[in-house]
Order: sequence, then C-alpha cells, then structure tokens
Amino acid sequence: MKTTVTNPIFWADVPDVDVIRVGSSFYMISTSMHTMPGCPIMKSENLANWEIIGYVYDQIESNDAYHLVDGKNNYGQGQWATSLRYHNGIFYLCFSCNDTQKFYVYRTTDIESGDWQRSTIDGLYHDPALLFDNDRVFVISGCGDIRITELTKDLTAVKSDGVNQLLLETERQGIGLRCEGCHAYKIDGYYYLIFIEWPTEGKQRRRQIAYRSKDLFGDYERKIIFDDDMGYQNQGIAQGAIFDTAAGDWYAMLFQDHGAVGRIPYVLPVQWIDGWPMVGNDGKAPKSFSVNLPETKDKPLVVSDEFNYQENVIGESWQWNHNPDHTLWSFTERPGYLRLTTGQLTDHVLQARNTLTQRTEGPTCTAITRMDTTDMKSGDHAGLIALQSNFGTVGVQVNPDGEKSLTMTTKDGVIETIIEEKLNATNIIDLKIEFNFVDSIDLARFYYSTTGDEWIEIGEALQMKYTLDHFMGYRVGLFNYATTETGGSVDFDYFRYLKANKLIQPNADNTF
Repeated sequence: MKTTVTNPIFWADVPDVDVIRVGSSFYMISTSMHTMPGCPIMKSENLANWEIIGYVYDQIESNDAYHLVDGKNNYGQGQWATSLRYHNGIFYLCFSCNDTQKFYVYRTTDIESGDWQRSTIDGLYHDPALLFDNDRVFVISGCGDIRITELTKDLTAVKSDGVNQLLLETERQGIGLRCEGCHAYKIDGYYYLIFIEWPTEGKQRRRQIAYRSKDLFGDYERKIIFDDDMGYQNQGIAQGAIFDTAAGDWYAMLFQDHGAVGRIPYVLPVQWIDGWPMVGNDGKAPKSFSVNLPETKDKPLVVSDEFNYQENVIGESWQWNHNPDHTLWSFTERPGYLRLTTGQLTDHVLQARNTLTQRTEGPTCTAITRMDTTDMKSGDHAGLIALQSNFGTVGVQVNPDGEKSLTMTTKDGVIETIIEEKLNATNIIDLKIEFNFVDSIDLARFYYSTTGDEWIEIGEALQMKYTLDHFMGYRVGLFNYATTETGGSVDFDYFRYLKANKLIQPNADNTF
C-alpha cells in the first residue's frame, strides 16, 4: 500500500493551510477571504489526492461591502488563517476578520455534511491557533508578541477569570517579519508552537520555526525546523501544520508564495529528532516521495462545467466574488446555461456582483466560454475575467446605440476595442483566456471567436501581479454588469477548462 506524493500538491492558491487527521481521513482548511461560499473543507485519504467536500458558510456577513454596494467591497478581508481542530467528537475552527473586528468560532459534529454553528467574540486574534489542554481551551495568537487567551469550554466567549496574557516574545534580531501563523500542539509532554518568520539576515526568506516547552506558560526553547525554497526564487516554503498518520508517520503541509498564481501548498515528511519536528529530507523539500497510504482517485481542483443542473446549486469548485444575489442568476431559466442578470448599476468589473469564479493553476491553464448576448441591454458589459486587482477582461459591451463592441479591458481602462458587425447578427461569441505561470512569467492572453474554431487575440498580454489589496491568486470568472439600466442578461453555454493543454472533465453529473 503505497502512494506517491508530488509537490506542489496544488499549483494553485490554497494558502494558510491547517490539517488534522480523524481516523484514517485527513481534513484541510484554507483561506478564501472575499469569495463565497467560504472556508473550504478538503479531504484526503493519502495526502496526495484532495477534494473539496464543502464550505463552512454561505456568507460571513450581510452588508454593503460584502454585497459590493455603493462602491464598497471586502477585497483582501474576510476569512483567513483558520485553525481547525477535533476535540471530544466535535470539529472546531476559528479565524478573525479585519473588516468586522471580530473573532469567529464554528463547530459541527459532522465535518463532511453537517451544519456549522457559529459564535463570535469581539476583537482580533491574529493568525489564531486553538489548543485544547485537558478540559481547558486556549487561543494563541499574534505577530512577534504572542498572546494566550483562555476561552470558555464551549468556545463562545473569553473566560472571564481565565488566562489572558503575553505568552512569549519571539526573536527580534535580524528579523523583518517576526513569528506569526501559529499552530499549537501538545505532543509527548511538550507544548509546540509552530510559526513562520522572515529574517533579514542569512538566506532572507520565510522559514519555519518551532518553540517548545514542557510548561504551557513556562520558558520556551526555539529551533529553525525548515528553511528551503525547492529552487524557486528564494521563496521559502513555510506556515502550516504538522500531523501524523494512523501508523505514526509524521508530515507537514506548508505553502509557498508563487507569483500571480498565488500561494501553493506542499506536503513534506517530518522526522522527530531530539524531540523536534524537523521538516523535509535533510532539510530539503522533496519533489516526490512515497507514503504508506492507499491510492485514491485524483479529483481536480478546477473543472469544466456544462451547466446541466436541475436546480440552482453551483458545483464545489465554483465560488462567487463576494456575496451573490441569488435572485439574479439561474441554471433553470434556460436549462443547460448559466444566466446572469444585472440588478444594480456600477461602472467597474471589480464591483460587479454575481461574478462566478474558479482558481487558476500552473504551469499553464486555459479557460473558454461561449456566451449568448441576445438579451444584453444598453451599457451592459459581460464576459470572461482574469480576476485580481490588476485584472484583465475579454467580452462584449453594448453601446448607447445598441451596437455591441468586443472589448479587452484592464484595470487602467480599455486596451483595445473592436466593433464586430457580425456579432450583432449572431449574438454568439466564444471567449478565451490563456494563463502562463511558467517560471513566474505570469502572463495572460485574451482571445475571441465568432466562428467557433478560429481564435483571434485581442489587446495586449496582461502582466499579472499578486497584490496585497486582494491578497489572492488570480481567479478566472464569468461576469455581467450594468452601467445604464438593469435587467439585461447573458447566457453562458459552458465553461471549458484546460490544464497544461489537457481538458479537465466536469463533474460526473455535468457530462459533455
């Protein structure tokens, strides 16, 4: 019984990972910020093949920013750096939201299909780590100066007479970003606090740090447990979890900044040496290695979709950009199509509600859609987007005289506009974006076709950039928004996705 793990396990934006094992199953949580539904739960039986099994919530909050109303948004905000734990038959997770200044705790007895119950606590707990210690529970948080706060047993409030204090001050000398991203464990009589830090001396890249003590509130020893970039641009692989298999083998899952595609996860072996969880093989991240776990079917993270749904429920790979308006999209109004109808006015695609997105993946990937523009109204703009702060779109805009312009736009405005008279005759247009993340070249190219087989490039290649105002790798999305009047609609016939030029099939219930 052997399985080969190949790194990275996803060449896609799956950051701030936390992993636990319950029985023979591994569960992973990651950051999804302003995309909804949010807080994706992934499952694996062998650490190599993972699938999204659900989301914790449909929305965090219902307000103007999450609804993209009045020019407000929550890019770079929302859920991030979540801690996942299992204790006494209950799954718990927690995270902070900078935009709401709240600490969120969710719980369920069934992580795969159960409902999550939510409670909130005022205040921020930066990069929190839950630690259950006998019948007490703590949250450990902070950057550099690490605090420990005791919660009530049901995790609904800060314990009024509990511990709430500075736990330790992490290294300052030669450190640009002091320790953060805590993961806390109690193993064989030691308390372990696992962090990321970014030194300004030596290799000057992010690395993994462990602190340990036999007394939770006592003095802590410190050790660098991993410092490697796997040969990629001195971008250290760090921040994440350690965990064991049922047979007692230990592994870590950490992530690496990888340019415009985002922050990508790696599974790495762990050896316990003198009571320290040392990551990698002799300190190096292996490209591949064997694990004593069963083979399972690989299920892709990003998939094609024929939109052959019997009800208005999106597939697990899809997420909306911010909260959707469920009255303005449908699979059932025109069976076999995704219909997006405009319901509010905006002059910017980043404020377009009901943009439906998936991740992009390296080394290369391609997204293709066919769009019926028959029912667009004056001022409408619809199409395909490479979504980040520095975005690019290819699509159709309706001019005040009713003529339709084929456009490629970027954050700085329209790069090129082509008036296609035959588009008015057919109303059907094919759109394509090609993403190239090889060696962080990070270029996107935009195409259209009115014949269904001949692709014409439009505009210039987009230099994609990972920027912190969105704090997310590039996604590809389908959009439609109104600038003049609402009520116009477009119908997307399909979404075809190719990874490294190989068509990724849709889910079984959405066959070609």
